Amino acid sequence: MPTPLAEFLFWAAAAVIVVAQLLILRSTRRGMKLGPPGSGSVREWAFAIVPAICLAGLLVWTWHTMHAGTVNFQAKTPAAGANA
Repeated sequence: MPTPLAEFLFWAAAAVIVVAQLLILRSTRRGMKLGPPGSGSVREWAFAIVPAICLAGLLVWTWHTMHAGTVNFQAKTPAAGANA
């Protein structure tokens, strides 16, 4: 089980990452509006969105690793003749 300090640091980092990614996407959208017509390409959006998706996956993996010993999804079958 992670310590309260580790939990706090994880959520603080997650909040900073979310804010930063939102600002990056906002900046990308704004830059595409101010640029010359037709400058907004799929490649620009990909370079803005793919890192956000990778960071989200990294946060999920980190959360899973931090709580690896606390969540157990193994179901036990009841013994024969036992009433559940």
